[in-house]
Amino acid sequence: MEKGERQKMKHFFTFEGIDGSGKSTISKGVYRKLISEGYEVILTYEPTDTTIGKYVQQCIETKCDPYVTSFVFIADRIQHCKQIKKWLDNDKIVLCDRYADSTYAYQGAQLQDLINQPIKWLKELSKNQIITPERTFLFLIPPEEAIKRIKNRKKLLPFEKVIFLDKVQKNYLKISNGKRFLKLDGTKKINELIDICYSDIIS
Repeated sequence: MEKGERQKMKHFFTFEGIDGSGKSTISKGVYRKLISEGYEVILTYEPTDTTIGKYVQQCIETKCDPYVTSFVFIADRIQHCKQIKKWLDNDKIVLCDRYADSTYAYQGAQLQDLINQPIKWLKELSKNQIITPERTFLFLIPPEEAIKRIKNRKKLLPFEKVIFLDKVQKNYLKISNGKRFLKLDGTKKINELIDICYSDIIS
């Protein structure tokens, strides 16, 4: 591809959806396909593997206070964005498995009985501090089907229950009205979804 054509492309993509929606498998597949076609691509994820990111994971696993979990998630993201900006400044395509919309959907569900308009509150916490993706792929799947997919994991997280995941997916639907979002049927074949995302990225 000519340099001028590459510059017209979008560069920052996020993959979202409830646990078991296939987003991690698909993001890895898209990454491999882009690499095989000669694109310069970074695949990253949240929580990160930094000290802050590891504390986020600990908060999730130990059912930490929802406010504390929200704050550390956002702290991890603000730090992560500094690295994402460097990649983007170097003309890399950046794919991120979970990003800000995960916090709005998941922590929004956690906080819904504790605070008015939790999603709005969460957005305000990192306003002007994070990078907005140019495209977000949102994979939608019945929570019951998602649980079937992940039931054999060695250790299920507190979030991974049908009732909670249903609340999370409803939050995703609330926040996904803009043009940035491409909603996809997560029950489709993985290779089909990889091809859809790949085509959107290079278009």
